[in-house]
Amino acid sequence: MAHTNVLLREDIDDLGARGEIVRVKAGYARNYLLPRKLAVEATASNVRQIERERAALLKKEAGEKATADAQAEQMRSLRLSFARKVGEHGILYGSVTSMDIAEALKERGYEVDRRRINLREPIKETGEFTVPVRLHREVIVEIPVEVAAEGGAKPEDETTEAVTQPSTQADETTAEAATENAG
Repeated sequence: MAHTNVLLREDIDDLGARGEIVRVKAGYARNYLLPRKLAVEATASNVRQIERERAALLKKEAGEKATADAQAEQMRSLRLSFARKVGEHGILYGSVTSMDIAEALKERGYEVDRRRINLREPIKETGEFTVPVRLHREVIVEIPVEVAAEGGAKPEDETTEAVTQPSTQADETTAEAATENAG
């Protein structure tokens, strides 16, 4: 397999940070990194150019980290709750995904990309969970997430709820029919 050295222009998970020279397979560099301008070939002139840019890069990196630290401090007191329809044994009919968590954070004023929410798999049962959110390469905040049954009912009470609900709908239908006859 042919390998090549490239100079990273952006942070890439599991590969390296901006400004690093890494050895990758030639096809990965040619088909993915170079066309997306995530890296450049590690030639002497490119290395010198990156060295000149490094000071500005370090300043920008420090600013991003400071912003992420400040946002993490604000988010530490945050607690998210979701109410979902629940079947027997506390299993959700749907699930709570990273998209749901991102939307809940957005409602509270925090703009976080759903890909930065490290939820290995969607939450499919009631309970309390801790979800890590990566705000920066070095800043990860743990957010407590509570998933409860819709209406605050326990899964055991669901059978009682199901029995009372149809009679309520029947009463509404009777009331609507009486209103139509009166009018």
